[in-house]
Amino acid sequence: MPGVYRFFDAAGQILYVGKARNLKKRVSSYFQRTQLSPRIALMVGKIARYESTVTRTETEALILENNLIKELAPPFNILFRDDKSYPYVMLTGHEFPRLASYRGKVDKRNHYFGPFPNSWAVRNSVQILQKVFRLRTCEDSVFKNRSRPCLLHQIHRCSAPCVGRLSAAQYGQDVAQATRFLEGDHGRVLTELEKEMQSHSEAMEFEMAAVLRDRIADLSSVLQQQSMDTVAEGEGDVDIIAVAQMEGMICVNLAMVRGGRHLGDRPYFPKGRQASGDLLTPAEILEAFITQHYLDDLVEGESSSANLIPTVLILNHPLHSSADDVASAEENPPEDLQALINLQAGRKITFLHQPQGQRRHWLAMAEGNAKIALAKRLVETGGQLARARSLADLLGLELENLEQLRIECFDISHTSGEATQASCVVYAKNAMQSSEYRRFNINDITPGDDYAAMRQVLQRRYANFQELPVEKIPQVILIDGGKGQVEIARQVLSEFGMDISLIVGVAKGEGRKVGLETLIFADGRKALELGIESAALLLVAQIRDEAHRFAITGMRAKRAKARTISRLEEIEGIGAKRRQKLLARFGGLRGVSNASIEEIASVEGVSTTLAEQIYRQLH
Repeated sequence: MPGVYRFFDAAGQILYVGKARNLKKRVSSYFQRTQLSPRIALMVGKIARYESTVTRTETEALILENNLIKELAPPFNILFRDDKSYPYVMLTGHEFPRLASYRGKVDKRNHYFGPFPNSWAVRNSVQILQKVFRLRTCEDSVFKNRSRPCLLHQIHRCSAPCVGRLSAAQYGQDVAQATRFLEGDHGRVLTELEKEMQSHSEAMEFEMAAVLRDRIADLSSVLQQQSMDTVAEGEGDVDIIAVAQMEGMICVNLAMVRGGRHLGDRPYFPKGRQASGDLLTPAEILEAFITQHYLDDLVEGESSSANLIPTVLILNHPLHSSADDVASAEENPPEDLQALINLQAGRKITFLHQPQGQRRHWLAMAEGNAKIALAKRLVETGGQLARARSLADLLGLELENLEQLRIECFDISHTSGEATQASCVVYAKNAMQSSEYRRFNINDITPGDDYAAMRQVLQRRYANFQELPVEKIPQVILIDGGKGQVEIARQVLSEFGMDISLIVGVAKGEGRKVGLETLIFADGRKALELGIESAALLLVAQIRDEAHRFAITGMRAKRAKARTISRLEEIEGIGAKRRQKLLARFGGLRGVSNASIEEIASVEGVSTTLAEQIYRQLH
């Protein structure tokens, strides 16, 4: 009977989710076979128990497997980022439809084109449609309250339907042509415009004919600028998916063609535990990507229009069934996945892996870009991983893998004690995690007291550390400072019962030059001077500099906000009119501060007594 199985370790953590036509046969095969691949052997060694769910059909099993993988993110499954934020070009269902870029859930009342690989591709398409078809982009609230054409009409980017410059029927004709352009029917659009121009010319409506002539010229220019390599007549919507593998890393590159126009591509780097030399097959990777990328959370028999799947999917490998490393190829016929994709789209989707003509060229481009993205990621990841490994070894950290390394770094910033702020930046999962950065306003301390500021920020950050999940507790706490700041950190962490060996102070070298720093420890270890050649120090310097940047930008913003309130407002007897006269006479607050009592008293409405008060307040 078909269904889905789940493997768990001794701690109850999910290891793997799989589907099967025959649950009993599939699950038992993991424990009966002796020739397991390294990846599967590693997983089987961790299995403590399993659960299974019987389904009525194999399609239901595929749906359930996809939903569970997205929800549970098992470490032995290949997992792609679930990105639902692709942008679209939208034409609203208004009587005079509005042209706009859009992200989010689609609405049946509007018409959507896409998705596009990035916001740049959407903006480019919107600009073309504005230039050629002059569709409105303003909000409905603005549209209904216009009394005269806006600037976009003056620069020939809008036909001004808001003030009746053309009828709903005429505007609808422009919308219809724009729709056909987005769908790739460029030749028909040009032919219609040429016929319409000729008709106006014969009727001696030369002004309108000139407008259409300019539209034809603009559209021809757009199509010429985009070479025949990227514009293909009649191709419609196509997705090209190419998988590349190199040194144990996988890249899936998704290129998008909409309306015959190649809009660009986006690389994906899946997560999943793989042993060296034990790579998944291209078919397995493609099946996982297509399943996770195109299928919504469905129940069998229902479809959704949320993803707008293109008519053709071009793959660089045939989409045959995966064997999950232990079962026969007959367990997962590709018809299940293709049938479910058709169900999701509400129409038949064509799968190709040996395209011809323009499609073959697109596939070659996608494969080349996948290899380039993979090589770039390998270089970047290799360097970053080397730094992280060097630091972990230097500090004696016991980590099962480098993704567990979490570093939090603190810095204090102020200007002569004014607008003191502390920053906390986070390095985790082998990258800076900007979404976890935090700034702390430091109050109730002596201005310029960095020790007190460091004490306050650490107390506020770790006051409830016992309630943090394990993955949120850092292995290293970097302090931008020397022995004094490290001692403060030691006192705070000791008060909270935290391990003081986490603390690493980064004492600046001359001129803050990387390589001259000294690492200082709170647990009595000898200070280290690693030198510029140290990979560990490069990572420390990277994180320390990011903390400094984040702190100083926050401090400057806070200081600027504070200084927007003139000190003149704090002086009793100085209202808005007198303040304005003073600032106008002396050219600003600094000029007033530099003026003598007699000069201040010479301003209309300012007595000698008030001038003396102003002088005392500013000095």
